[in-house]
Amino acid sequence: MKALVTGGAGFIGSHVAEAYLKAGFQVTVVDNLSTGDNGNLPPGVEFIEADIGDRVLSEIIKTGGFDLVNHHAAQIDVRASVKDPVSDARTNILGSLNLLEACRAAGIKKFIFASTGGAIYGEQDYFPANEEHPQRPVSPYGITKLSVEKYLYYYRLSSGMVTVVLRYGNVYGPRQNAMGEAGVMAIFARKMLLGQEPVINGDGLQTRDYVYVGDVARANLLAAQRNQSGVFNIGTGKETNVIDVFHLLRDALFSTVPDVYGPPAPGEQRRSVLDWAKAEKEMGWRPAVGLKEGIGLTADYFRKRYEAEIEGGKRR
Repeated sequence: MKALVTGGAGFIGSHVAEAYLKAGFQVTVVDNLSTGDNGNLPPGVEFIEADIGDRVLSEIIKTGGFDLVNHHAAQIDVRASVKDPVSDARTNILGSLNLLEACRAAGIKKFIFASTGGAIYGEQDYFPANEEHPQRPVSPYGITKLSVEKYLYYYRLSSGMVTVVLRYGNVYGPRQNAMGEAGVMAIFARKMLLGQEPVINGDGLQTRDYVYVGDVARANLLAAQRNQSGVFNIGTGKETNVIDVFHLLRDALFSTVPDVYGPPAPGEQRRSVLDWAKAEKEMGWRPAVGLKEGIGLTADYFRKRYEAEIEGGKRR
């Protein structure tokens, strides 16, 4: 099978590309490297530096002979979407439409979309939320993801494309970008390792469903093997507040930084947790990596990644 992964040099996309390679797929990655890193690319992928909004994308897909397209390229920062909704929509809606039009023209039969379960439901009516929960996103980022889901329904009806939507919880793990606003564990880990004080937004009691990136990559592999469209939550069904994540990560890194609190972040909901029963029933997927184990794996990765900076700091 031949797969195109957009955003495949990024955090989640690179793990998906790696999972596809291990399963025997031929993998091409398209990434503009605005937040991705070609150092994340697994050996064996074909890499094309391009933006999903570029005209060249049509030619890439037309001549690529792809069996499926996996779409992870996106603007993923909720706070950036609040600050500049137009830029967020330009990437997440118009870029996705450019990609979908290229797929339609090339006769692509299968399309997997990385959506969000954390932002698409908004303030939940019940916990955990299943896929039928009302979708009331409270940020432009969540709105763009929901918009693309609606467009996917149109493309499924109009072209017969199999579309699989994966609504992620808060994904964490190795390769997460610690320099942006998204990815609280990566941000916390870097600051702890460098002896800086991370800031917990608000009172820290806001909860999220933290799902390990390896489990997410496995969901994408199972989705690639489907011949039916569907929408699936990919989470753990467990709520964890930010204070508990901070303490678990601090213990895993043997850090002594204190708890420091700042103002709440705009555009973020209070509680979020996902029901993954449908993914288990229809795809055979279930989360396998518990939070403590996943944080341990994440801590090991960041410790090695920032080893040189840590030693440099000690020498100074």
